[in-house]
Parts: sequence; structure tokens; C-alpha cells
Amino acid sequence: MYNTFQHICNGIINGFRDNILGALKVYKMDAEIEPEPIKKPEEEMTVLARRRAEKKLFKKKLEPKESLYNHMIRSHTGNPNGRAIFQLLKLFSPFFKAPRISQRIFLCCAWNGGLFWMSIFLFYNVLLPILQWITSLISGQSNSMLLWGWIGPVLSWVFSTLWLLPLFVLSKIVNNLWFQDIADAAYRKSRGKPLLPNISIFIADMVFSLVVQSLFLIQGMLLKFLPISPVGQSISVLHMCLLYSLYSFEYKWINMGLGIHQRVSKIEMNWPYFCGFGLPLAILTSLPSSFVVSGCVFSILFPLSIISANEANENNYRSEIFKLKMFGPVIYISDAFFYYSFKDQGSPRYARTDALFQQSQTSETLTRKR
Repeated sequence: MYNTFQHICNGIINGFRDNILGALKVYKMDAEIEPEPIKKPEEEMTVLARRRAEKKLFKKKLEPKESLYNHMIRSHTGNPNGRAIFQLLKLFSPFFKAPRISQRIFLCCAWNGGLFWMSIFLFYNVLLPILQWITSLISGQSNSMLLWGWIGPVLSWVFSTLWLLPLFVLSKIVNNLWFQDIADAAYRKSRGKPLLPNISIFIADMVFSLVVQSLFLIQGMLLKFLPISPVGQSISVLHMCLLYSLYSFEYKWINMGLGIHQRVSKIEMNWPYFCGFGLPLAILTSLPSSFVVSGCVFSILFPLSIISANEANENNYRSEIFKLKMFGPVIYISDAFFYYSFKDQGSPRYARTDALFQQSQTSETLTRKR
């Protein structure tokens, strides 16, 4: 009993540490180590060769720089207007270069924190108080409360409908693209080329994974309302920790060629480590009372968790304890739903779903043998 408790505590501590320290490796991954140029030994030149070299150097000094520049432009562009084209390419060349991982993370933080979160803060803490003060000056102190009673909710509704909702949907799309971009760049930096599966199997796996994660989130929210409040809160936090760990490691595991059932099995086999890994994100996203602000916090911190997951060696902290099958109910429901939905249709979708179902059975059998 004591050894089991010790393994659980060690796994949680190791996962928490890897999440925090892994985020600090962003600048290390961006550092490009340029090989030192190999200095060739200077060959002895004859008197005739030295004179020829001096003659060429003297001719280059006499030639005007403008003609040499024009010659270079025309030779590369093939038209007399090469100067303008070359200058435009030179001006916009930084935009065609692949951005660093730290630049991608900065853009993600600037979008979610600087634009989204800051707009909410300024509206509710600066703009609305100013408008309320102006209303009290115009209508008087007695009528201002009654007038503001319907002006304030209308302004909040207009702000949420015309600004927050479109920006929230756009942020979800942009964030998913940036998250994938950050994960792929980090994987190529440290592990090489990703092992991507067939496109049809990849889409089926993603859809199945989305259903599993959604059902697992609902399961954690329902268990939060257990009669014993501390137990319900603890189980709900454990759900969120494992879910955030699955979010973070999923990019790396997909690039390694692992299916959804293998990814879930890894989480359940080493659940103390992944509980500690997802704990910082679960705590920080639970602090804001607003769902929208909590989403902003998640979008700001999640790229760092992707980097930490990519750099972590989760297999080194495998705990010799029981397997916590918290994903068992949602996996069973998802398997049954997809299997029986496409069973009698004889379509390629059924074939892909049946392949995923067979993969889950094979993964479960291998796990039991181990």
C-alpha cells in the first residue's frame, strides 16, 4: 500500500516537473547551431597568379556599383525592370521565411491575451463604467440607475453577439491551426519527419478522438455533482488533468503513428504521471469564473504544454501500479456508436470504423499480456 502511494506521488511530481521545465526549452529549440566554416590552408601563389588576382581586383574597383547591381538583377530576373522586383523580394523576404517556434507561441499569446482577453477586460472594466458615469451625468442620479438597468444589459448583449461570439469561433479555428503548426515544428526539430497515416484513417481517427474527448469531458462534469462534494471535485480535477495531458501528447503520438486507443491506453497505464502533467493547466484554467476567460487562459498556456509534451520522456516514469480505466465507459460508448451506426451500410466508413474497432481490441489484448 505504501509503495503504491509512493509510486503515485512520484508520478505526479515527475509529470508536473516535466510540464514546467519542458516549456523552458522553447528558446533552446529555436537556437540554430551553425557549423563553423572550415578554413582552407592558403596555397602559395606564383608571381603570375598574384598579378592576375591584383588585376581583377583593380578592375572591380573601377567598375561602378550601379552597373554591377543592374547586371546581377537582370541575370536573375531576366527583364530590365529587375531592380524593382529584386527590391520587393528583398523587402518581403522575412514574411516568406518559416517563423520560429517562439514566434508562433508569441502570436498565439498576442491573439488570445492581447486581443481577445484584453477586449473583454476593457469593455467590462473601462468602457461600461465610463458609459454609466456619462449616463448618470446626463439623466441625473435618481434616474441613472433605472436607465442603466436596461442600457447595461443591452450593451453587454450587443458586445457578446457582435464581437465575442464571432471572435470566439475565429479564435478556435486560428488556435487549432497554430497549435498544429507549433506541434509539427517542435516534432521536426527534435524527432524528425512525422509518420502520418493514410488520410482516410487519419480523418476517422480524428473524428473518433473528438467524440471520445467530448464524452470524457461530459463524464468529468457529471461526476463533479456527486453527493460528497470533495470527492466529486477531486474526480473532476483528475478528469481534467488526464484530458489536458491527452490534448498535449496527442500531437506527438499522432506524428509517431499511434491510434486513439493506443493513446488512451498510454494515459491509463501511467495515469499518475499524466495527472501531474495536466495539473498546472487544470488549476490555472479553473481560476477564472468566466468560461470565455478560461478559454483564453487555456489558449495562451496550451502551446507551452505542447512543447513540454514533445520534449518529455513519459516512458521513463512508467509506474508499476494498477491501470486506471477512466476512459473505459466513453471508449465503449464510442466504439458501440460507430460500430453499429455503419455496420449495415457496407460503406468505406464502416470499413474504417471496423478497423478502429479491431485496433482497440488488439491494443487491449496487448495491454493485458504486458
